[in-house]
Amino acid sequence: MKSSSSSRDELGRFLRSHRERLHPADVGFPTGPRRRSLGLRRDEVAVLAGVSPTWYTYLEQGRDIRPSREVVDSLARVLCLTEDERRYVHTLAYGHVAEPLPLSGESSSADLIKHVVAAAEEHPYPLFGVSRHGDLLAWNPASTRWYDDWDRLPERERNVVVWLLTSPVARLRLPDWEREARDAVAAWRAEAAKWPGDEEFARRAREMAEASPQFRQWWDEQIVRERRSRTCRFRHPELGVRELRLVPLDSPEFDSAGVVLHLAG
Repeated sequence: MKSSSSSRDELGRFLRSHRERLHPADVGFPTGPRRRSLGLRRDEVAVLAGVSPTWYTYLEQGRDIRPSREVVDSLARVLCLTEDERRYVHTLAYGHVAEPLPLSGESSSADLIKHVVAAAEEHPYPLFGVSRHGDLLAWNPASTRWYDDWDRLPERERNVVVWLLTSPVARLRLPDWEREARDAVAAWRAEAAKWPGDEEFARRAREMAEASPQFRQWWDEQIVRERRSRTCRFRHPELGVRELRLVPLDSPEFDSAGVVLHLAG
């Protein structure tokens, strides 16, 4: 994705700021009284990152060049950027974050999601956490009443997409089953595109294509849909057909996972 002029300028200023604040001794360069420049010199950053000094100078100057993700990550390593700062550089360079890494914190992504779900134990509507592959990480009691008793499923089948496409309960609970299943496949494809190095998506796609003719058909149609807030009809065993609004929730600390909240339609 081509950066705008303002993004290129901001990227250059950001790199320069962090280059100048990094002490040469921190990366193994000698220091002495004859050294005039603040922090690292451009040619030193270039050598450490494996690029030419001229190319790196152009990058700091905001010229219209397109650094690869590998080069940007190499610069982030050389400049000792935090993961927050690396993500910021990715956003300036490409308009999005390529393969975000875990953020440092007291809780892991999975643990944090479990805490969020546990806080919704009394919520009358479903709330569950999923991984980027659609694996169910945690769910509140209401999820079992509106969706299914996922606890009874083998662990490898505790996946939203797999459940939608292979479980007869899914067809019973969702009056608009085909629309919901198609949307799930489309959202799964959109998510897979965000993780080009993740071979697990391809492996699971092959498995689901074997298990579900519908998945194979819709996957081959190349349908794509971003996860977004929307309404969905459920057939509740006691309340009958009801409409709920699904609201995907995200946080940088969730890494490659997310939470889906349900509200009264």
